[in-house]
Amino acid sequence: MTIEPLDRAEREIVHGRTISHMDAEKIWGWKTPAGQLRAKRRAELISESARLKRGIRVLEIGCGTGLFTEMFAGTGAQIVAVDISRELIEKARLRGLPENQVVFLEKRFEDCDVDGPFDAIIGSSILHHLDIEAALTKIYELLKPGGRMSFAEPNMLNPQIMMQKNIRWLKRKMGDSPDESAFTRWQLRDLLLNMGFVNVTILPYDWLHPATPVSLIRLVVKAGRILEELPMIREFSGSLHICCSRPREDRFPFNKQYA
Repeated sequence: MTIEPLDRAEREIVHGRTISHMDAEKIWGWKTPAGQLRAKRRAELISESARLKRGIRVLEIGCGTGLFTEMFAGTGAQIVAVDISRELIEKARLRGLPENQVVFLEKRFEDCDVDGPFDAIIGSSILHHLDIEAALTKIYELLKPGGRMSFAEPNMLNPQIMMQKNIRWLKRKMGDSPDESAFTRWQLRDLLLNMGFVNVTILPYDWLHPATPVSLIRLVVKAGRILEELPMIREFSGSLHICCSRPREDRFPFNKQYA
């Protein structure tokens, strides 16, 4: 009997199951003192650019264990959080977030039937796991006119990220899924503009590595903020902060390039 190879979504489900049996947040680098500081800053950047607050309806893609969901919920926004992994969603539900504010759904986002539209669609380190064109099409479709999209993603120009996403044995060692990659900001900016998004800003940031010793965190943070302002040098930062909007009135038929 011939066994059909797994498709991308199925491989992500297997990956989610695998890391759920380990310490996923440790693998992702969020548990160290430096990692916790990085997570806090990332959640603040995403929340502020998406204008999260009470009365805002939000879709979070790839919520994983709910680490960022919990921080986003602190804004008072109503959140629908989706993830393809049943095991990671179960961990997220164990956080005990208010059920009248946060709903967790086990869904593959690209064909997700969640009811929109949303004021904002957000996520941390998830777009690089997805079929990016299908994902952006779905995001556009689910956003209200004028709604905002805000994500943080790995920067392919960062030397560690470049090696980690392109060297197969290193990718496995670092706990990456087989299909995940990373972006350059120019590549992603052009794609967002071609798909009809407006007010596109993609900023390289983050020089604080999760393994930074506690004694050096303050120094690295201070130096990192300077490097983030330096032309050329900032392009090698560890992360990209991506923010854009669906136009209040579409300028051309939705996603004509990919129809």
